[in-house]
Formats: sequence, C-alpha cells, structure tokens
Amino acid sequence: MKVVLFCGGQGTRLRDYSDQIPKPLVPVGGRPILWHIMRYYAAFGHTEFILCLGYKGETIKRFFLDYDECLTNDFILEQGGAKIQVLGNDISDWRITFVDTGQSTNIGGRLLKVREHLEGEEMFLANYADTLTDMDLNAMISEFSGTSAVAGFCCVKPPYSFHLVSFGSEGLISRISDVKESGMWMNGGYFVLRPEIFDKLHEGEELVIEGFDRLVREQRLFAHQHQGFWTCMDTFKEKQALDDRVAAGDTPWRVWRTD
Repeated sequence: MKVVLFCGGQGTRLRDYSDQIPKPLVPVGGRPILWHIMRYYAAFGHTEFILCLGYKGETIKRFFLDYDECLTNDFILEQGGAKIQVLGNDISDWRITFVDTGQSTNIGGRLLKVREHLEGEEMFLANYADTLTDMDLNAMISEFSGTSAVAGFCCVKPPYSFHLVSFGSEGLISRISDVKESGMWMNGGYFVLRPEIFDKLHEGEELVIEGFDRLVREQRLFAHQHQGFWTCMDTFKEKQALDDRVAAGDTPWRVWRTD
C-alpha cells in the first residue's frame, strides 16, 4: 500500500530546530524522525511513499537527493574508493513521490492535493511525520479490512500525565483525576483509508475534524486500540527523551531490528 506522510508543518514547539530544518528532519539518535517512520512502514512491506511537503520542503528533498547508503550501513572500500560494496541498505527499494502541498495547508488540504497519486488504490496508509510506535501494522490493516469503514486509525492512551478536573456547584471542584486513570483514548495517527475518504472531505476542511465527524455520524470510522509503545515528538523535552532511549538501546519502534 502507498503511504502518505504529512511533512509540511512548521513544528513551532521545536523552534530551536525548526528554524533551520522542518520538523520531520529533526534527528532522533542521529537520524531524522521521518527516516524512522519510513523504516517502520518498510518493515511491513510498504515502501511506496508520498511526502506532502510544505515548510522548508526543499530541505527534505535535498536530504534524500544526497542520501548515501554508505553512511548508514557497513561497506567495503577498495581501490582507494574507486570500488565500494555496500553490505546493507536502507532506502534502495523505496519509491518516494515529493509533492509541494503548500506552506500553511492543513492536513485535510494536503491529503486532497495528493489525490491523483492515489488513483487505483483500494486502501492506503497515512500518518503525521512526528509519531513513533511498535504497533503491529498488519493487525490494524487486517481488522480494518474486515469492516465497511472508510477510515481508521491507531488509538492510544495518553502517554503523559496531567490532571482532569470535574466541577460541582458554585465552581467548586468535585474531583481531580489523572488522565491515565480516566479510560480515555486519543488519536495516535497511523491512518488506514479507503478512497471514499475524498468524498467525505471538502476543500479547506480538516481531516480529523470535519472529515472524520461525517464518518462518525455514518458509523464508518474504525479504531485500532494499541496498548504498546507510542510517542510523539512535539517538544524539545520529547525529542530529548527519544534520544535518551536511543542512547540506552531502548528503541521499541525499530520493528525492523532483529537484535
């Protein structure tokens, strides 16, 4: 299946990085988070990508144009560099379509702008370019395939703690509880979509707000509940936490690893 990745946001909460590079290129353990997400999909056999570019999209194009497999894999150098044998590969079997979808276009608009590249697809995948997981993608696709839903996505419990407040009379608080104990689930991205989604989404609308709201009313929106690892990288603190995991060798999202 083709994979649509929304790479056009400015990542304002990662300003220290996003002034120079777009959020998808912010490194996690030395590699852009976009690379990690694409390797995740490739591990499940999905190697045809459509990148919806926007803010500093030219730097994402340049990253792949300059990509050198020797820098990310073992290799043998002979004849003073005249002959190089790469002993592994990262992206050699990937097919990537780069589409400029605008600087300030929302997610729904970006999806509409790549519609022509999805013609003939019975289903396709999509995702934000800032979330990592160890979810069994095959399981979600299989479950979705058995439904009449137009769209589905990974649901996760909030991975962080904050307090929910309930009010009684006269503005007095009746209850304070941790969101982790609330039973709430949140949108974790990792979408699986049928082409009918384009009939449910109008120009200028947001995918999750207007588009998914129509599907909720029609009972055609599917949720795959994932209890395992999931995290996003919205802030510098979250970026540092991911770097710390890499340093400690704790990288559950690297489902392509066997060691």
